[in-house]
Amino acid sequence: MDIIDWLSDRGIKIHNTDLIHQAFQHSSYANEHKTRHDNERLEFMGDAVLQLWSSNAIFPIQPPLNEGHMTTLRAQLVCEKALAMYARKLSLQPFLKLGAGEEKTGGREKDAILADMFEAFLGALYLDSGMAAVDNILKEVITPYLLNPESVSVIKDYKTKLQEYIQSDSRKTVHYEVIQVSGPSNCPLFEVKAVADGLIMGVGKGLSKKQAEQDAARNAFEKMVR
Repeated sequence: MDIIDWLSDRGIKIHNTDLIHQAFQHSSYANEHKTRHDNERLEFMGDAVLQLWSSNAIFPIQPPLNEGHMTTLRAQLVCEKALAMYARKLSLQPFLKLGAGEEKTGGREKDAILADMFEAFLGALYLDSGMAAVDNILKEVITPYLLNPESVSVIKDYKTKLQEYIQSDSRKTVHYEVIQVSGPSNCPLFEVKAVADGLIMGVGKGLSKKQAEQDAARNAFEKMVR
């Protein structure tokens, strides 16, 4: 089954099939096939769409959550581990296109790659069919956690842990800033800092911005709990 058929089965009509297929093309595949059409730009769009959708879904929860709790819940729902889990629940892995080397090293099951693919998919879906199509997909995988907030606790990563730890005695919010990007364009190394209230809490590196953010959060969290 093709991803377009998969979407059709869910009542979603696609107008630009090339855009949807691009969401599943990892950079390793694009490099091997000498094409510029990987999913990284769509991932950028999908991240923004996901933030908006999840914020809109969390805000009406009763009794109302305060800002800190909303931030923590959203962080749990959109972290790398969670996004990879959603991709697996929807059985999207077979649609992913990888380069031969990445395929051999198990890229099809790597959380980072699946999370990026899922965001790119949401970005493409939004650009093609609007928020209603995105809502169709996200309601299936995220809404069950909103109906049972206690179950979200299983989706924890260092960014969530750091946010919870800081908010346990203050209302500060952690944000992440890229310090620099080095290395070749097909294998960049990101360096990121975790910042709260103007103070650098930790610094991390990774082969993706998400990995670097997790490393920075781990660095900050481990320093704070010593």
